[in-house]
Amino acid sequence: MCAHVLTAVAWPYANGPRHIGHVSGFGVPSDVFARFQRMSGNDVLMVSGTDEHGTPIQVQAEQEGLTARALADKYNRVIVEDLQGLGLSYDLFTRTTTQNHYKVTQDMFRALFDNGYAIARPTKGAISPSTGRTLPDRYIEGTCPLCGYDGARGDQCDNCGNQLDPIDLKNPRSRINGETPEFIETDHFFLDLPALSDALGSWLSKRTDWRPNVLKFSQNLIEDLRPRAITRDLDWGVPIPLDGWRDQPMKRLYVWFDAVIGYLSASVEWARRTGDPEAWRQWWTDPEAQGYYFMGKDNIVFHSVIWPSMLLGANGEGSRGGEPRFGQNLNLPTEVVSSEYLTMSGSKFSTSRGTVIYVTDFLKEFGPDALRYFIAVAGPENNDTDFTWDEFVRRTNTELANEWGNLVNRSISMAHKNNGAIPAQGELQAVDIELLETAKGGFDTVGGFLARNKFKNAISEAMRVASAANRYLSETEPWKLKEDTARRDTVLRTALQVVSDVNTMMTPFLPHASQKVFEALGGEGVWAAQPEIREVSEEGNADYPVIMGEYADQQAVWQSRPIGTDTPLAKPTPLFGKLDEKLGETGPEWAPIQ
Repeated sequence: MCAHVLTAVAWPYANGPRHIGHVSGFGVPSDVFARFQRMSGNDVLMVSGTDEHGTPIQVQAEQEGLTARALADKYNRVIVEDLQGLGLSYDLFTRTTTQNHYKVTQDMFRALFDNGYAIARPTKGAISPSTGRTLPDRYIEGTCPLCGYDGARGDQCDNCGNQLDPIDLKNPRSRINGETPEFIETDHFFLDLPALSDALGSWLSKRTDWRPNVLKFSQNLIEDLRPRAITRDLDWGVPIPLDGWRDQPMKRLYVWFDAVIGYLSASVEWARRTGDPEAWRQWWTDPEAQGYYFMGKDNIVFHSVIWPSMLLGANGEGSRGGEPRFGQNLNLPTEVVSSEYLTMSGSKFSTSRGTVIYVTDFLKEFGPDALRYFIAVAGPENNDTDFTWDEFVRRTNTELANEWGNLVNRSISMAHKNNGAIPAQGELQAVDIELLETAKGGFDTVGGFLARNKFKNAISEAMRVASAANRYLSETEPWKLKEDTARRDTVLRTALQVVSDVNTMMTPFLPHASQKVFEALGGEGVWAAQPEIREVSEEGNADYPVIMGEYADQQAVWQSRPIGTDTPLAKPTPLFGKLDEKLGETGPEWAPIQ
C-alpha cells in the first residue's frame, strides 16, 4: 500500500557555506531515507530551504559589507549548489524570505493567537551595549544556574537539558564579541508551552520507537516547560500580523519560530509550483500520512517539543481548546531523527576555529558518493564521530574501491571478455543458489534497517552481500573454467545478478555510482534520478534558485530485478578510484591536518 511520507529536513542557516558536519546531520541521512521510501513505492515529499532571518545574518552581513538580503541571496545560492551537487533529492528546497513563507508563518501565528496560545507580556530582552541590537538567546552563553555548566546557552543547557532564559545565566556573555549583555524591559509574544504540556506529554508517551536519546531528552523537558518568546526586537524577519504590532519597525517574529514553520510553508509552495495548490494536505492533514524530521542533536528541542506544541496549539488541542486554523488538524511528527555531531580531531566542526571542511571543496576533489558513503557507514548516527582523513582514505580504498568497486569491475570485465554480453544461465549449483538467496534476503534486511533509519546497519549489510559475492568469485574461479563454458557462464551470470541486486541496495546511499553500475550492466535511461537547480520567480522578490526534481519516473525499485540475457556489455571503467595513502597523513591542501 502506498503511503504519503513527509521528509522534513532541518533548514541550513544562510550565513555561510556548509561544511561536512552540517550535511552529516540533516543532509545525507534524510536523502538516503527519502530515496529508499520512493524505491519502496511511497509518495515522498522532501522539503527544506535556507533559514535566512535573525541577528546572525545581520552580523555576518555587516562583516561582509552587505545588506542582510544580499547576504542571504549570496549564501542561498552557494548552499543550493552544494546540496544539489551532493545529490540530495529535494522535492523543494526553498528559502524563508519568500512571500509564501511570510504568509504561512503569519497564519500559524494567528492560529496560536486566536486559540490563546500566543500571549503578550513584558519581559527582559538582551541587547548588545555596543550596537543596541537584540542578542538572540543562542548568542548568549554563560554558566547554567542549575548544573553549573559554563557553556550553557541562553535558551537551554546542553549539559543538563533544561530550558533557560538568558537572564537566568550566571556571568552571561555575547558569543559575538564577548561583552556582557544589557537586559531591558520590552513587550513580546510567548508560546504558552505550559498550556500545551499535557497534550504534548500524552503525545510523547506514545513515541515508543524513537531513538532513545531523542525520546529521553524530550520527555525530560516536559516537567519544566515555560512560556517561550516567539518575537524579538529587530527589523530583519517576518512582521507580526496584528494591529499595533505589524507596523513597529523593531518587532519581528523570532527566527526559530518561523524556521520550523518552513516545513509547512515549503510544502505549500511545492504544491503551488507543481500545479495543485491543495496537494500539500496529503502529507499534512491525512491522519495516515507519516512525517520524519531530520536534524543534528542541537535542534532536537525545536522538533520534538516546540514544533509539536505549535502544531497542537494551531489544532486547538491544548488546555485552552480552540479551532483548527488550517481547516483540519495538522499532523505531528511520526519520528524525530536526530544525529550526533561529526567532529574533526575531537572538536566540533567550527568555521571560526578553522576546524572545517567545506562541502564545496570536498565535492570538487572526491565527488559526492565517497562523502555520502562515509557519513552512512562511519557518521554520527548515534554517537559523536571523529572525521579523520586517515579513516576516509581507508574506507574509500578498502570498502568502496576494493570491495564494491572491484566486484563490479571484475564481474563485468570477465563477462565482457568471454561473452561480450550477459551470459545465459545454466544449471545452478548449491553455491550459486546460496549466493542468490543471500542477495535476495538482503532486500528485507537492508530495507528493514532503512525503514527504521538505521543507516549504518543498512549499508554494512549491503556491503556484506558484496563481500559474499567477492568470496564466491574467488572460490568458483571462473577464469579457470575455459574448458567448461556453461559452468563459467553460470558463475558469471550469478555474479552479475548479485551485482545488480547489491547496486539496488546501494542506490539510496550511492545514487551517482548506482546509475553508472546500472548502465554498465546494459541499462538505459534514468535509474536514480538526480535533483535539479531551477530559477523561480515570486511577486515582490527577485528570482531565486530552488532544488526540485523529477523522481517519479526513475527506474530504481526496492526489489531484485532479473537481469537480461545477451544484453551487450562494454568494458567497464573503475567505479571508485583509489586515494593516495599519503592523503591520510597530510589531508588535502585546502584542509590540511594541523
